[in-house]
Amino acid sequence: MDKIHAMQLFIRVAELESFTRAADTLGIPKGSVSRQIQALENHLGCRLLHRTTRRVLLTQDGMVYYERAKDLLSNLDELDSMFQADPSSVSGRLRVDMPVAIAKNVVIPRLPEFLQQYPGLELELSSSDRLVDVIREGFDCVVRVGTLKDSGLIARPLGKLAIINCASPAYLARFGTPESLEDLSSHALVHYTTNIGVRPQGFEVARDNGAQWVKTGGVLTVNSTETYHAACLAGLGIIQVPRVGVREALRSGKLVQILPQYRAEPMPVSLIYPHRRNLSRRVHLLMEWLTGVLQDYVD
Repeated sequence: MDKIHAMQLFIRVAELESFTRAADTLGIPKGSVSRQIQALENHLGCRLLHRTTRRVLLTQDGMVYYERAKDLLSNLDELDSMFQADPSSVSGRLRVDMPVAIAKNVVIPRLPEFLQQYPGLELELSSSDRLVDVIREGFDCVVRVGTLKDSGLIARPLGKLAIINCASPAYLARFGTPESLEDLSSHALVHYTTNIGVRPQGFEVARDNGAQWVKTGGVLTVNSTETYHAACLAGLGIIQVPRVGVREALRSGKLVQILPQYRAEPMPVSLIYPHRRNLSRRVHLLMEWLTGVLQDYVD
């Protein structure tokens, strides 16, 4: 039995709480994962995991072993690459999640340079409006936009994204350009919410004592940033969006900025990752690169 490999498999199973998901993320058969973990438990003389039909949970011994094994593997990974300056020596799989607009407009255009610099890396990039479970889904790091909840994860603040108000030329030609907050009562807002059924509060304006919400018209509510942008392009209403997501549309004239004096509160951007005493070199390199790329877009 390769004890190091078995530890790696055990940690992935423990974090995802599933042999099947662990096997899928590693690209190996589920049976191979199960046999390796069983061999590890036999070698240690204790049970590390409680197995049920629905999920896999750590035993008391498993919790202790999990923490020690994570530290050991992090140290080994760092030790292996400590004296290797050659970028080609960096290898392995990375899994990262970020909002669609960040992936599409910021990261993907610059990604070739990163992968060319580190040809041994394999990147899994997830992007959606859904908040992924960093631990259970096996992500190395995640870019989050918005206020963070206390999750027990490590958060690195990267700055804030400026929010602007936009509408399409067709919408403005039909309904006119609002010049004041009072004008919004006769305008339509495309409403965005992460949970359909929850009515958004309206048009947001940042004030010294908090946000002010202005009621507007608007009959469309969406829960996808891509749909949100598409609805605005189609002339269905006004949107409030990070500038980074609409740069090209503004530059090409497909969207027009309006009411620049009335903006929503800037949205914080953070890089979050699991609590590990020592990050592997590949994760550290990815996080430093993402931080650098995003600096051009945050205040």
